Amino acid sequence: MEKNGNNRKLRVCVATCNRADYSKLAPIMFGIKTEPEFFDLDVVVLGSHLIDDYGNTYRMIEQDDFDINTRLHTIVRGEDEAAMVESVGLALVKLPDVLNRLKPDIMIVHGDRFDALALATSAALMNIRILHIEGGEVSGTIDDSIRHAITKLAHYHVCCTRSAEQHLISMCEDHDRILLAGCPSYDKLLCAKNKDYMSIIRMWLGDDVKPKDYIVALQHPVTTDIKHSIKMFELTLDALISFNKRTLVLFPNIDAGSKEMVRVMRKKGIEHHPNFRAVKHVPFDQFIQLVAHAGCMIGNSSCGVREVGAFGTPVINLGTRQIGRETGENVLHVRDADTQDKILQALHLQFGKQYPCSKIYGDGNAVPRILKFLKSIDLQEPLQKKFCFPPVKDNISQDIDHILETLSALAVDLGGTNLRVAIVSMKGEIVKKYTQFNPKTYEERINLILQMCVEAAAEAVKLNCRILGVGVSTGGRVNPREGIVLHSTKLIQEWNSVDLRTPLSDTLHLPVWVDNDGNCAAMAERKFGQGKGLENFVTLITGTGIGGGIIHQHELIHGSSFCAAELGHLVVSLDGPDCSCGSHGCIEAYASGMALQKEAKKLHDEDLLLVEGMSVPKDEAVGALHLIQAAKLGNVKAQSILRTAGTALGLGVVNILHTVNPSLVILSGILASHYIHTVKDVIRQQALPSVQDVDVVVSDLVDPALLGAASMVLDYTTRRIY
Repeated sequence: MEKNGNNRKLRVCVATCNRADYSKLAPIMFGIKTEPEFFDLDVVVLGSHLIDDYGNTYRMIEQDDFDINTRLHTIVRGEDEAAMVESVGLALVKLPDVLNRLKPDIMIVHGDRFDALALATSAALMNIRILHIEGGEVSGTIDDSIRHAITKLAHYHVCCTRSAEQHLISMCEDHDRILLAGCPSYDKLLCAKNKDYMSIIRMWLGDDVKPKDYIVALQHPVTTDIKHSIKMFELTLDALISFNKRTLVLFPNIDAGSKEMVRVMRKKGIEHHPNFRAVKHVPFDQFIQLVAHAGCMIGNSSCGVREVGAFGTPVINLGTRQIGRETGENVLHVRDADTQDKILQALHLQFGKQYPCSKIYGDGNAVPRILKFLKSIDLQEPLQKKFCFPPVKDNISQDIDHILETLSALAVDLGGTNLRVAIVSMKGEIVKKYTQFNPKTYEERINLILQMCVEAAAEAVKLNCRILGVGVSTGGRVNPREGIVLHSTKLIQEWNSVDLRTPLSDTLHLPVWVDNDGNCAAMAERKFGQGKGLENFVTLITGTGIGGGIIHQHELIHGSSFCAAELGHLVVSLDGPDCSCGSHGCIEAYASGMALQKEAKKLHDEDLLLVEGMSVPKDEAVGALHLIQAAKLGNVKAQSILRTAGTALGLGVVNILHTVNPSLVILSGILASHYIHTVKDVIRQQALPSVQDVDVVVSDLVDPALLGAASMVLDYTTRRIY
């Protein structure tokens, strides 16, 4: 003791709540009692120990010759969820007086019971050090939450398995305050089997019962699914009746649902059935002998998956109450059952077998380790516990501007020619952009999209950009609610009924939004461009095809079948050229890049395209840009084609003005600046006077499709954040 600066004996308070935790605490208590020069022991008894229906199990503490310093009646009867909460509250009310009187240096708390949570809470708030036994384990139901809550309150930890130790370390507990000791009950278990057991078997099961020819059943309610656990208990009893072997049935613990389980026992006549012995309590020393020599143990008690493994007795673990426990090969799990047949089959498989003894939970030397650990506690150390958090990268800044700049979206644009992916910041800046040719087949295209997105997401981390989600702009008709491309134009092949959201979301683990490229252009203008703050406007995007989007009362219009704003397919001539949609006379058939390319090729084939100062390399395909260049250099035929295309687009805009009556029309895309003057001329000539004053402008956004795709992410996610 001098080594640790303690000049007096350590006052240890052991609080026990029920028969189960006493079986783990008793070996420690005996060990403390044998070293009076180091320890003073105070014993507090509460919970179901003091209830007659549960066997008045405090008497076994007295029989073990321990002085009980305090008895606290803390159980509110009712055996339901509310009664458990009220019991915790009652314990919290009574414990402060006891702890003030005893003034322990350290309190030993076991396990995961609701009573233990009250003990740990009281001790922590009263600045009493807590030693928690069996922390870090995983089982099931509410017990896990309670066990881990006690872990966070406790200053020192005694765990039973290597996995439990690792769990505690993962929970940021100080490794120096964790002792891997094994389960204290194993100190008694591993030297118990050779004792006289026949008299114990006869006392509890009858004179005619032989070893390995009976069953021990112990099943508790599952507080997170009481109804199902009662059904499982009914099926268990039915299976045991059918199996027709002598069975010792222990009453369940005091958790919510236990009253209903007792009713099931009585309804089935278990207490009077010749094959059954129903008891409220068996002293632990005798219980050890009974399970050690049983043909099988069945139920959902932790004893079945922990202690019984020391004897190699077959165990059938029912339901989810112990679902996360480490088990030996002697345990057969029946997770769920609709009838007794599955349980009955498990009984036939397990009964009478003998498995190798398991030492997962201990080697029989836990108590000496725990006593040594207690002696090492230095009462001069600060009481405030410390958590060992893993290293975390320092936050560069908490300035709101920094946060706004680094919150970003991953934007994808599927055009007729190129596939582009970009990291787009909150301010609409394209931080980085990746471009590839759009593959011709679905398989190649979807794989390339995923590959480019994964690379961009990885790069975003290096660029200090936090990706909030993925927005996809694509040609064709899109169902944005489901993230599905319903069908596409001829420009993008094999792109019908394509679910884009699922593969992207599954790969990147991010939310995904998908919409038509024209709609995305409109959303880009609404967030970053000339449509910002406007209630009603229309965007026309001119590229390989012609698309558009309509903003009405600040919202994007999708239409009843997601076909609104297919502005490229407004018909402006009854006998016009064929369109890729199958009709003819559409705006797209006149004014799209694809239509201009077609006209340019005709002129080139007739040697009517090139003028002085202009050439087209042999390996370069003739396109719309060559037609525009020719027109600028004075090619009259090229000028006529562009004028016709601009007129067709202008007529389409007039129809839009007459139909939607927006306050602004925005022309977007690479051809917009070449059409703007012709469009305005057509409006002056053809539109009603009431809409002639509507402004038509060229977008100043460089990548409206990418920015629109990003805006879907940024608008939705930042609505929640700010």
